[in-house]
Amino acid sequence: MIANRTGKTVIRILWSKDQEEAVIVIKGSHSLADWLLNFAMWKRSCNDFGLNYSIHAGFHYILNQESQPTHKKDQLGLSVFERTISIASALIESGKRIAVTGHSSGGAIGCIIADVLEQRYPKSIKRIVTFGQPAIGGYRFKQRFKLAHKTYRICCDLDVVTFLPPIPFSYWHVGKMLWLYNGRIYENTPSLVRFGRSLVSWLIRPFSYHLMSKYIRNKDFFDER
Repeated sequence: MIANRTGKTVIRILWSKDQEEAVIVIKGSHSLADWLLNFAMWKRSCNDFGLNYSIHAGFHYILNQESQPTHKKDQLGLSVFERTISIASALIESGKRIAVTGHSSGGAIGCIIADVLEQRYPKSIKRIVTFGQPAIGGYRFKQRFKLAHKTYRICCDLDVVTFLPPIPFSYWHVGKMLWLYNGRIYENTPSLVRFGRSLVSWLIRPFSYHLMSKYIRNKDFFDER
């Protein structure tokens, strides 16, 4: 377990001696202070992480915040980023490959952690799967991120966080987007199309309840009487 500045667990790294894969699981925002970080929409350089691009300042802060020790062997003074990289590096050096998954801002910082590990240990990352993830960085980030072909962003219906930050052409997504909408999965649907379809669906939803199919679907209520 890896804790944040307040001692709350934000990252878990799971592995088994019998498995060749380890999994880094990252929580999203779970406090008002974390949610407010979403408004830090300026960019900060990732040179201190060994990456030649800039990302959302709020996500940079989450990675750079001091990590409170959770085990007796943990050292004081390490950041969330440093502690995660240290544990993951030891697992990679023992022969394991890494999968990364995270929700919301956890998905965003997971991409950065994975990119750093891939730079240091080529072909060490098996896949990245994120849920409801906001955009991370600018166009330079999009060009230099090495794991787009292994990254899958899962979006559900009109999840507003997946449209953040709301600054066109300033922030970019990476990887393949899988959109769960109306009982189907769509791949790489443009944001404007996704927003438009969701808005139309929301507007006509009250009228859809008038359809005979809706009454037929609920016929079991009458069959029980």
